[in-house]
Amino acid sequence: MSRLRARCPVCASHTAVAFEGRYECHVCGRTFGAGLVRVPRAWGRGGDAMEEAANLPLGFPETNVVVEKSLGEQTLSLASDLPERPLVLGGCCCVHIGAVEGLASRHERVAVIWLDAHGDLNTPDTSPTGNPWGMPLRTLIDDGAVSVDDVVLVGARDLDPPEEAFIAQTNLALGGDGIGRALAGADGVYVALDWDVLDPEEGLAFFSVPDGLRLDDVEEVLAEAALRAPVLGFGVSGLVPHPDNVAKIERLARTLGLSPAPQAI
Repeated sequence: MSRLRARCPVCASHTAVAFEGRYECHVCGRTFGAGLVRVPRAWGRGGDAMEEAANLPLGFPETNVVVEKSLGEQTLSLASDLPERPLVLGGCCCVHIGAVEGLASRHERVAVIWLDAHGDLNTPDTSPTGNPWGMPLRTLIDDGAVSVDDVVLVGARDLDPPEEAFIAQTNLALGGDGIGRALAGADGVYVALDWDVLDPEEGLAFFSVPDGLRLDDVEEVLAEAALRAPVLGFGVSGLVPHPDNVAKIERLARTLGLSPAPQAI
C-alpha cells in the first residue's frame, strides 16, 4: 500500500487511486474524501484497547499501517508517507504529531483544532505519569510544527497545573470561541479528535471524563472549521474497539467533507 494506491473498503482490492486529495476505486468506481492511515501503537502504559481500536473498519481506502519501534520513527514514517488528505486512526494522541508535521511540510501555515478532555500539553519534566500520550500538542508547539497562535483547544476539562500555566503564559485559544482566531489566515486546518472529549454517554473512549461534549456539539465545531478553512486532515485517537464508534467517526468525517463509502441499505 502507499499514499497513491490504497485498498478500497468496498471491493477490498488495491485499486483506489489518489487524485486531488481524494481516492477513486478503478474497480467499483466509488470515490472517497480521504486516505485512511492506521497507527495502532499507544505510547504509554496499558493502552492495549486504543491499539485494538486502530483496526476499526472505517469506510475509507487504507493507504498504510504504521508500526514502528519508537515514537520518533513512527512520527517520521507517518509524516513522510502521509496521504494528501489523511484520516489518521490511532492509537493514542501521539498519532497527530506525524500527521501535523507531514502537513506542515506541505503548507506554510497549518492550524490545529485539538478536541480533547485533556490538554496534552505536558513535557517529560512536568508530566505526572510520564506517558508520552500526554505530551503531543506541546511537542508540536515546541518543535515549531504549528504556532501556538494557530491552535485552539476545545473540550478540555482535566488539565494538570503545568498545562494551565502554559495556557495562561501563551494565551492559547480555548473553546469554540477560539476557532476563528486560530484559523484566521491559515492555509488549512487539521482536526485532532481524542474520543474522550465526548461525554461518556456519547462515545466509548479509553479515558472517560464526565461532563464532556455531545456528539452534536463536536459536529458543530467541525462544521465551523470546514467553513473557515480547507480541511487538510482529520485524526481520531483514544477509542476502544467498539463497533458503535464506527458510525460516529464516519458521521464526523462527513461533516468535514471527507466522504466515506456509502453504507449498505
